[in-house]
Amino acid sequence: MSKKLTFCLFFIALGLYILPASAQKNPLPLATLQQQFVDLRFGMFIHFNIPTYMNQDWPDPDASPSIFNPTKLNCDQWAKAAKSANMTYGCLTTKHHSGFCIWDTKTTDYNVMNSPLKRDVVKEFTDAFRANGLKVMLYYSILDTHHRLRPNSINRKHIEMVKAQLTELLTNYGEISALIIDGWDAPWSRISYDDIPFEDIYLLVKKLQPNCVLMDLNGAKYPAEGLYYTDIKTYEMGAGQRISTKSNHMPALACLPIQQSWFWKTSFPDQPVKDAAKLVNETLIPLNKVDCNFILNVAPNRDGLFDDNALAALKEIGKLWHNEGPVDKLPALDAPIISSNIAKKQASSSSWSDDDNIMDQANDDDFTSSWVSNATVKNPWYEIDFDREKAFNAISIAEDKPNISKYRLEYYSGSEWKPLFNGENNNKVKVNRFNRVWGSKVRIWIDQSDHQASIAEFGVYDERR
Repeated sequence: MSKKLTFCLFFIALGLYILPASAQKNPLPLATLQQQFVDLRFGMFIHFNIPTYMNQDWPDPDASPSIFNPTKLNCDQWAKAAKSANMTYGCLTTKHHSGFCIWDTKTTDYNVMNSPLKRDVVKEFTDAFRANGLKVMLYYSILDTHHRLRPNSINRKHIEMVKAQLTELLTNYGEISALIIDGWDAPWSRISYDDIPFEDIYLLVKKLQPNCVLMDLNGAKYPAEGLYYTDIKTYEMGAGQRISTKSNHMPALACLPIQQSWFWKTSFPDQPVKDAAKLVNETLIPLNKVDCNFILNVAPNRDGLFDDNALAALKEIGKLWHNEGPVDKLPALDAPIISSNIAKKQASSSSWSDDDNIMDQANDDDFTSSWVSNATVKNPWYEIDFDREKAFNAISIAEDKPNISKYRLEYYSGSEWKPLFNGENNNKVKVNRFNRVWGSKVRIWIDQSDHQASIAEFGVYDERR
């Protein structure tokens, strides 16, 4: 074999080696990935970052990297603790709201390589969990108070930073089964999916790792029956969010800390953790029965180790609970909505409304308010006016309570109304997808409902397909 050919083959092999793991295999259908995720049943959340050293979950965003100094850091201890509880995966906070990155990033100096540790924690975590037969997931915060990525301050460089950081995380650390994103479209973060374009980020993640499920931890404002801006429904139980243990049929994730808060506090070694039997019998088992994966947070201390009381509780959980394997097959679901809603806060009109439940409340980006048709109207209708022609290829109708069963959708193009859909759909969240059209108005005619027709949110989208 010639030296030139040997040289070429070496670089071809090198190129294959450095590709993300998922790029080397066929992408799986989203339904399969959702099923695989809920089948995992139980995993470990690990909140470990600058807040660990400041006794606060939201620390000073300008705190010096010099305080991050886990002198006994041992990610293998974390992984073995997860195994002792019969968990199947771990998820690490790569960057929390204060913006400190615990990996060797090229995007900012505010990172672990400029701390006394000078070690890539994300790499040590991913290596240790894989070595112990556990899957790897990562957490990433969009809100970043150190880099001033916050409401009313977002610019192009912020978006470029987010994309660059996610590219590093999804390129340099092998196969990532799931990405949990936080600090986005939440009442407390106030960063919308338009400020940081959700569709851009979602498509980037899927390009880098097609088999990585993406979930936004702040989906509480959206109906439990629809997949809005997430592959998996999420419930932060500590914030009062609760999944229905009677009627849920969506792939879901719920989370709680085993200690009193997400990040380690100086009181934790002497403070009781949550009771293992209650966690198993009142949380884990009921959640698994309704297609919900449970992730339990365990916070490492300032040495980079789990406290003895947390380790003991995890072992006790492992004695009480064993993974029974895959859950029942999930029902067929609509693909998630990931595009900006171009109907949001546009001019709207309707047939006669009921009292003060007027048309504006069906496109105000608030699912707790609704347009309600007056009871005397026999053929109610609702309309969005863009004032100029726009492209779109999907419409969603979300209801406070399922009532609309038969309806027609049409759009105004040029000088006439043209049909989009005419049929029946009894779901609480109805998603209609079609080939792209151009229109200046969109209208729904409600032909049948079991009581006064109402719409909580009417969405129109131009999806990239």
